[in-house]
Amino acid sequence: MLTLNTNKLKILKDYLGLYLVDHGFVRAIYPNLHSIDNKMYRSSQPSPKQLKGLKKKYGIRTVINLRGENGLSAYAFENATCKKLELDLINFRAYSRNPPEFHEVKTLIRLFKTIKYPALMHCKSGSDRTGVVATLYRILHLNESVELALKKELNWKFGHIKSSHTGVLDYFFNQYLLENRVEPKSFLDWVENYDHVSLKQKFRSSGWATFIVDKILRRE
Repeated sequence: MLTLNTNKLKILKDYLGLYLVDHGFVRAIYPNLHSIDNKMYRSSQPSPKQLKGLKKKYGIRTVINLRGENGLSAYAFENATCKKLELDLINFRAYSRNPPEFHEVKTLIRLFKTIKYPALMHCKSGSDRTGVVATLYRILHLNESVELALKKELNWKFGHIKSSHTGVLDYFFNQYLLENRVEPKSFLDWVENYDHVSLKQKFRSSGWATFIVDKILRRE
């Protein structure tokens, strides 16, 4: 009886962690789900019920978790649900306040080439980390221009606020576009050689926008 009650308490704690601490109650109403093309989708952190629905409706075979493997209840549910539904779960840690580095971009190239499609990529809110990886998906896998990919995926309609700290992601792509006009080179060549630390230091965000993203929206 004690073991049964302990298990029930753990399940309750995990659900409270998913829906209250991790703001799953917001995502249950608005999952921020959008298609990038006919084989890749983007969203916020999906719940077990949402994962089941995505597999049934879109035939999802792979889930790319851009929050990385972690100790959150949301991850525990996601990991267990993917195993139950026979979905491939790929853990890749993306960042919302740091521009992508070359080794991360190379990893994404391999990932996009080898995963089973259709696939879903997500972070917590589906706005910033998902936005930068979706942009890279268009550039690296769909061979779209940097300018077009940036406009499509790092967009306010997904909840991305470019004037906050997360605007360093836009700054990263825009810096390439600026330098490419002066000295043309491929995006990958530029990423391999750009100064990651210097670029981040040069970016300036707005205080009020950062307050909204960090304190009100509680973005990771």
